[in-house]
Amino acid sequence: MAATTAQAPNSQRRRLRRSLSSSTRRNLATLPGVDLGPVEIRVLGCLIEKQRTTPDAYPLTLNGLRLACNQSTNRDPVVEYDEHEIRVALERLARRRFVRLASGHTTRATKYRHLLDDTLSLSDADLALLGVLMLRGPQTPGELKQRTERLHRFDDLQALEEGLGSLTQRDLVQRLDRRPGQKEERYRHLMAAEPDEDAIPNPQSPIPEPTPAPAPSADPLLDRVDALEQQVSELRAQLSDLREQLGG
Repeated sequence: MAATTAQAPNSQRRRLRRSLSSSTRRNLATLPGVDLGPVEIRVLGCLIEKQRTTPDAYPLTLNGLRLACNQSTNRDPVVEYDEHEIRVALERLARRRFVRLASGHTTRATKYRHLLDDTLSLSDADLALLGVLMLRGPQTPGELKQRTERLHRFDDLQALEEGLGSLTQRDLVQRLDRRPGQKEERYRHLMAAEPDEDAIPNPQSPIPEPTPAPAPSADPLLDRVDALEQQVSELRAQLSDLREQLGG
């Protein structure tokens, strides 16, 4: 009986610690300070993507990150950030504990990795959804299902929608109202300082007639070209990193 009585407080303390830890992580996810700029959003999205698609080249050097930010495939919008802009974004993200330096013992190049999984307690599925939303803007569940395949494989559309629902409850993702002519609702991330003007129409202005979305390409050749462009961009980043390591 005495042993049972002694174990009860310990059990309660363990449950309390777990509860406090979970509450702390939720607060981190909903702090009003999560108001990142467009360069910071692109940097985080690229770090999430490259961690999954090119693990041999991850963490990324500054130059590798610049190439990833500015690549023309799997990006919306396509940008042309320079190293100074990316360095400033990295410094801001480091102050929020969203990224950190990760230079290895075998290289002189400075490298960076994201800390979102730890800082915001995100799963692989959460990271895949947030990463693609950061890189390509508001999207439908169907689009996200296709575009997250390289980062995380969801069993089905329902599993993906459950992931979106979990992120929505944590105020990291928002479901947008369906627009006239649209069959699916879209989702956007809430990591940005200001809402996407394209994501939330101004109720005081008339909503333009929607432009019919192009049908998904069924041409395997076009899909292969897109994949090859992605691989070329990643190879360029790896080659640039190798040159930095060799002092060239």
